[in-house]
Order: sequence, then structure tokens, then C-alpha cells
Amino acid sequence: MATQFPRTRIENLSVSRMIIGTNWLAGWSHTSPSADQMIRDTHASTKTIVPMLETFQKAGVDTIMAPFSQLPTICRAVEETREKTGKDFVLVDTPIINVEDNNQARKEAEASIKNGRKLGAQISLIHHSSAEQLVNKGKKVIERIEDYTSMIRDAGMIPGLSAHMPELVVYSDLNHYDVQTYIQIYNCMGFMMQVEIETVNQIIHDAKKPVMTIKSMAAGRCTPFVGLNFSWATIRDCDMVTVGCFNQREAEEDIEISLAALEHRRVNLEKRNSPNQKQDAFGQKQE
Repeated sequence: MATQFPRTRIENLSVSRMIIGTNWLAGWSHTSPSADQMIRDTHASTKTIVPMLETFQKAGVDTIMAPFSQLPTICRAVEETREKTGKDFVLVDTPIINVEDNNQARKEAEASIKNGRKLGAQISLIHHSSAEQLVNKGKKVIERIEDYTSMIRDAGMIPGLSAHMPELVVYSDLNHYDVQTYIQIYNCMGFMMQVEIETVNQIIHDAKKPVMTIKSMAAGRCTPFVGLNFSWATIRDCDMVTVGCFNQREAEEDIEISLAALEHRRVNLEKRNSPNQKQDAFGQKQE
């Protein structure tokens, strides 16, 4: 796979426009407990994760997103892949922090943020479940958010926000917070999105900083071809798409579908299986 994936920048840091998601490595399927368990059983060790990470690296996809403190197996897989390939990763941490308004909570939050840096993260986006507790819609502010973006800066990382709630993007820009990138749910099915797809698209296009879109395939509710073509066609050149994969073959498919979308060409993939492949409705075999 000679083509290297396009890149963008967050502040002065170069990142791949495709980001490796980790839900389908960590056991967060958004489908069922049995699916969660299947993922955990499959990826209980680094043995199954490293080949997938290698596949991404070969295509120039070197940016990976996770709450790394919670995922020691994935952290080890990242290190093993680095050692094996000699290539580095850009780690995007999404720490879940204590945002209670007292000194002890601030110490806990600072420790959580610093731990992400110890694990190698260059970017830290406060997890939506923490950041959204601080949103005041009446005042159009994110209260005390600067306490945490300062902690991220002090730890040597670029600050951002995980924004399941689209108001976080709007309020960050409105108040000029030190937020250099955002995570935003965005997919063709509206899965987990809090307002219409069209509205979130406008928010992404109006955002002052690059946006990392997530849930591009609606946690398996649409095919990669449909989900990825939609995402790449409707975001800006500075924005990113996060993809979750179960193995290296899925990674290869997602990379090829995405490159074809960006290059405006036909995707080069095998046909899906059927009890009878020789059906005219499937078209003619390409020579």
C-alpha cells in the first residue's frame, strides 16, 4: 500500500486525517454485552492488536485515540508496534476526570491528565462525560474549563474537548478557550447525535479548530463504504475521521475505502460473498 494517508495539523503537531479508534479493541461495541465480551476475549493480549496497528502505520495512519489509562493492553500494543516498525504514533488521550469544584478533585484531575502524558499522549481531550458536567447553557459557557486546559498545557500536551454535546464546540469558540481540537459525533445515520446531522455538519464547518469526527460507521449500523464516504465527503480538509476496526483486514478495507473517497475513484475491494456469486445483479468481474 504505497499511498500515504493525508495529514492535517493540530497546532504545530502533524496528525493523520484518519484516526485509529479503540472501542472495537477495548470491548465497547455499542451493540450488546455479548459483543463487548467477544471483543475482550479476542483482544485479551497484544498479539491480535499489533498486526492491525502495523497495517495502519504502513498506510501513514499513525494517530490513535483512547482513554489510555484504562487500557493497558492497548498501551502495550502501541509500544510493541513502535519497537517492531521503528515508527512512532501520535496518541490522543481522552481522560475521564473528576470535575467537582474542590481541591481534592482538582488534584485527582491533574493526576489523571499527567498520567496520559506519562503514557505518551501528545493531545489530551477531556472526556465528554466529564466536560459536559461543566456546561451552562443559560450563560453559554463551560464553567472552570480553563482549570483543566491549563493542567493539560502544564503537562506538556495540546488541550481539546470530547464533545458529544455539540454545544461544547460552539461555546469553546465563543469564549476563546484554549481548546485546539474537538471530538464530535458525526455519521450518516445520526447515531448518538444530539441534534440533526445537517446541524452538526454546520457546526463542524464553522468550527475554528480542526474536528475529530467519531462513530463514522454508527458502531456497525451502516457499512464502511456508506459511512466513510459520507464522512469524507462532508467534512473539511482540516478535519479527521476516527475508525474502529476489529482486525487488520477491516483496517485494510477502511483505508482503501477512505483513500478511494478522497481520490474520487472506484474502491478496489473484493465482492462480498453470496451462495451464488454468478448473478448478473452483481455485475461483471473486473479484469
